[in-house]
Amino acid sequence: MTSSNKKNPALGRGLSALLSDNPSTVGGTSLVSIAKIEPNPFNPRTDFDAEALEELAASIKELGIIQPLTLRKINADKYQIISGERRFRASQIAGLKEVPAYVRVANDQSMLEMALVENIQRENLNAIEIGLSYQRLLDECKMTQTELGQKIAKSRSDITNHLRLLKLPARIQANVRDGKLTMGHARALLSIEGEKQQLEVLNAILEQGLSVREVEQWSSKKSVGNKPNLAKKTTSPLEQQLKVQLGLSVKLQEDSKGKGKLILSFKTTAQRDALIAKLNAG
Repeated sequence: MTSSNKKNPALGRGLSALLSDNPSTVGGTSLVSIAKIEPNPFNPRTDFDAEALEELAASIKELGIIQPLTLRKINADKYQIISGERRFRASQIAGLKEVPAYVRVANDQSMLEMALVENIQRENLNAIEIGLSYQRLLDECKMTQTELGQKIAKSRSDITNHLRLLKLPARIQANVRDGKLTMGHARALLSIEGEKQQLEVLNAILEQGLSVREVEQWSSKKSVGNKPNLAKKTTSPLEQQLKVQLGLSVKLQEDSKGKGKLILSFKTTAQRDALIAKLNAG
């Protein structure tokens, strides 16, 4: 332990000076060999963006791991991840031999609960992953929605709204998961009856950039038998010209007074950087 008159080094590069090299102290913070760590089969996150992992690995090489992993001790030579699998994967890419970790002992039931709760609270899960985590806590950990809300400090309405997303067609859920559809849009789609109609409006959202309000209005009009026109908008000459010149998806939103905005969409940092280079060159 450092004395009170000494400055504590930051976590990361100076971490080894703070932590015990003996990972047998369960519940404490230790340096654990990466070779002894295995992923958590209960982890609700299944998709890990390769580019984001590379960026995190570069940060870890420079600064070390700021937030330790949380591990379950299985035996003297094996640990299982409760939370922090993304940091674990990035550490492997960075070539680390050991990582800082909080070590706990838990049976499978409590481990599942800890993994789900910690991911909901600490990880950047999308709305579908959160909904799946809520459902698993209710089903597999035998919680009520009230108990779940108390444990994760969320309102019952928040829990209900995320659970309702799981009733949407798989294609809509996939678009929410992939960040192509907001939770607001997904909730608006829930009010539309029938999978065919929901998918029809989904296509309109993706192709025309419909707002949440426009989807809600469509649902309201449809409920009284007046189906709005969702025909695909024609591409303006300006949109077409910019699309050819920039190689990106371009949307023009303009009102009757000529006021509006252009939306340029890129999918990767490489496309973003190429756009910046073209704009600077112009």
